[in-house]
Amino acid sequence: MNAYSHTSSPLPTQVPGRLGLRLLPAAVALAAAVFASSTMAQVKRHTNSSLDAPLMYQLLIGEMLLSGGDGTAAFDELLDAARRTRNEQLFRRAVDVALGTRSAERGLAALRAWRQARPDSLEAMRLQLQVLVALNRLPDAAEPLRSLLALSAESDRLEAMAALPQLLQRVPDKRQALAFAEQALQPHLAATGTRAVARIALARTALLAADKAKALEGLERAHQESPDATAPAGLALELLREHPHLERIVIARLNRANPPVPLRLAYARHLATAQRYTPAIEQLELATAAQPDQPNPWLTLGALHLELRHPQQAEQALLKYLALAPAAPEPSGGPGDDDDAPSAGQGRTQAWLMLAQVAEQRGDYAQAEQWLAKVETPLRALDVVARRANMLARQGQLGQARQLIRSTPETSAADGRAKLMAEAQLLRDARQWREAMQLLEQGARQFPGDTDLRYEQAMMAEKTGALDDMERLLREVIRDKPDHAHAYNALGYSLAERAVRLTEARELILKALQLSPGDPFITDSLGWAEYRLGNVAEALRHLRAAYSARPDTEIAAHLGEVLWASGQAEEARRIWREARARDAANDVLRDTLARLKVDL
Repeated sequence: MNAYSHTSSPLPTQVPGRLGLRLLPAAVALAAAVFASSTMAQVKRHTNSSLDAPLMYQLLIGEMLLSGGDGTAAFDELLDAARRTRNEQLFRRAVDVALGTRSAERGLAALRAWRQARPDSLEAMRLQLQVLVALNRLPDAAEPLRSLLALSAESDRLEAMAALPQLLQRVPDKRQALAFAEQALQPHLAATGTRAVARIALARTALLAADKAKALEGLERAHQESPDATAPAGLALELLREHPHLERIVIARLNRANPPVPLRLAYARHLATAQRYTPAIEQLELATAAQPDQPNPWLTLGALHLELRHPQQAEQALLKYLALAPAAPEPSGGPGDDDDAPSAGQGRTQAWLMLAQVAEQRGDYAQAEQWLAKVETPLRALDVVARRANMLARQGQLGQARQLIRSTPETSAADGRAKLMAEAQLLRDARQWREAMQLLEQGARQFPGDTDLRYEQAMMAEKTGALDDMERLLREVIRDKPDHAHAYNALGYSLAERAVRLTEARELILKALQLSPGDPFITDSLGWAEYRLGNVAEALRHLRAAYSARPDTEIAAHLGEVLWASGQAEEARRIWREARARDAANDVLRDTLARLKVDL
């Protein structure tokens, strides 16, 4: 309902004898709005307010007619009052009544009268445009759009242009919508202040019309014409997953003067999602330097440092977040909660859990327990149990760790699955491959449609040497979930690692990279496949890119080996030393150094 909605109680259509006892809420609100607007205008002219007794009487009649179900008569009364007073609130109320009673034509009539009485009313133009587009009357909508853009202040004009593609989503014929936008925005493509936003609005409308070529052409031109504009970089960022080459537009804007922090943070989120943690950290450090009092970027920065095993930097960022984030209870897990944008309570809980993990990486289990003790919400109980179990397992108490997970109460089927996966992770970390495989097989029977669980089964089958089972399981995952990039990657990498069916291996990995562009682990697999195929230069190109995006220990092992094989022994040793400093227990690194008989 709008601000003038009336009550649903049935009321008589005749005006009661004692008006003071029967004022309708809508009429009171409307009268107050009219009084406020007219008073300010009349004060300037030193005359009386237009809200006199006849007008009040007419408003009451209109609202009571509407309450009694006679929308046509109510509309006539309100529109007559609006015409007599030229008051914008009354015109808006007449439009609302017409549209509320499903009469678009009466609504348009009120809008025409409104614009005739107040030719400079931007609200009237905006409403008229919205109604005409909703009715798919684009030829008629051209004039109010043209007038709106011509008369608006520059900031409002840019906002209206940017909102046009969203408005045109309602139009059934998207090619017609594109032609309409092109005609309306053509005059604004020449002006320096508006051309970037106008071109991007056209590019977005071209995307609606499934004309990707025109959209990309418009985006490129907007960037070339207006390199300091943010709109081209914003659209480029939205299209990065499908068009990775557009990343240069985002980077170019961020490298120019006054880079917008929201754009930098959005780019950092994109990089983090693609597991390109090193450049994501660079962007977050720049963002936190520009706006050090914003808490959430510090939380993300801490998470990425933790993932890369940088405990000192992770701790500093997380403590900074806790100093900035207000203390607040965590939500109860209702449908309004958003994990992608944590509330203060959710964020503080995440920070405590990550700080416990930082302490755990250092072997300071007492400090880790102090951080875990701060987490009181039942929503994260399993997370706390998993961390405590992991600490027990690291101290040689695997049996107690498994029992701790199993004894944790379940409140849903999702809890059961989470417990199973946490226990399997304990066994995997302890190199208990066969027990982990048995547990995952049990889970597959319990959750038969879970492709991610089947993927984990495949990984354990590979560890136990059951390569045929691994391939069968991965192909089942690909069949049931064709966009599962890591299933393609795992199968391709397995073939490359064994130096068999190398052409197929590369094809599988390229498919994975198509589904998840820029993923450093998949890029690493491609580099390894190229190395097995004898393409050393190409292998180094991919492996360097992967290691630059995410300096993971296994990627370092592969890059170091290819460098070693190509005669670049010193660089290979440097990369291996860096990797060993982060994770000396990594199996791939240790096996690589032992096989090559390298002593660091």
